Amino acid sequence: MIVITGAAGFIGSCLTGKLNDLGHKNLLLVDDFAARPDKVRNLLDRSCIARFGRMEFLDWLDRAHDDVTFVFHMGARTDTTEKDWSIFERLNLNYTKALWERCTRYRIPLVYASSAATYGDGALGYDDRHELPAQLKPLNPYGVSKNEFDIWALRQKESPPFWAGLKFFNVYGPNEYHKGRMASVVYHTFRQIRESGGMKLFRSHRPGIADGHQKRDFIYVKDVVDICYFLLSNHPANGLYNVGSGQARTFLDLAKATFHAMQLEPKIEFVDTPEDIRDTYQYFTQANMDKLRGAGYARPFFSLEEGVGDYVKGYLLGNKTY
Repeated sequence: MIVITGAAGFIGSCLTGKLNDLGHKNLLLVDDFAARPDKVRNLLDRSCIARFGRMEFLDWLDRAHDDVTFVFHMGARTDTTEKDWSIFERLNLNYTKALWERCTRYRIPLVYASSAATYGDGALGYDDRHELPAQLKPLNPYGVSKNEFDIWALRQKESPPFWAGLKFFNVYGPNEYHKGRMASVVYHTFRQIRESGGMKLFRSHRPGIADGHQKRDFIYVKDVVDICYFLLSNHPANGLYNVGSGQARTFLDLAKATFHAMQLEPKIEFVDTPEDIRDTYQYFTQANMDKLRGAGYARPFFSLEEGVGDYVKGYLLGNKTY
């Protein structure tokens, strides 16, 4: 049995779909289903053995761990604007530690979601080497929580038989409609174009960087779940792995690709970056993907234009889920 936490969320539900499509029906899905019933549509027509709430699952695992062969821990609080540290401490740190300790005790492989938010302003680069987390200074409590767990995991003398912490960069794709402000720029661009005919991008507040030329490493969620499946099947060396495309692209490129996928001429204007995120806004991210490639992952990534086209034409225009 394969467990997926955060199963009704963005990446978790896409991973559920990927595994179902490959013939894996023996899934146990974990999420806070009662609190967010709007996300349940992500799991329509998907097969599983059972569904559990977050805390209920830990108790169940203590009783039935012999039935579990792998855990994907995709559940987390991911709001980068949230300032209440206690929420991140409870959900992103303490819960993940409790799950790690059980996977260690019961000898269950574990893959968990970390984040590129751990890299902060990028001054130390974007390498997933294990010496770096202790030096990093994330820009918000969410990033701090993810980095603190990475540091804790690396210091453990006992661990699951296989484990990987995935430092997700800017993931976009189907099933993210429920994320609100935290949804990808592709999703917001599509919605704005449908509603107003145009798109507003954040103005640059740094000298030498033109408006719209802030760069991020955008990765399509279909590439993300392919990487997860590779780890399920192969078990390379334990540790942290970047999950990005390895190629930084501008927000202007992304917006133009969305207009193109909708067969419309770009109509873009620039607005000030909101003050509550301006000081913590990343102007450049680009994953070093050498470690994952060296571990044997050889599939090519979707280009930005390919991924946006597939997402917009295949899902957003048809209001479909993955």
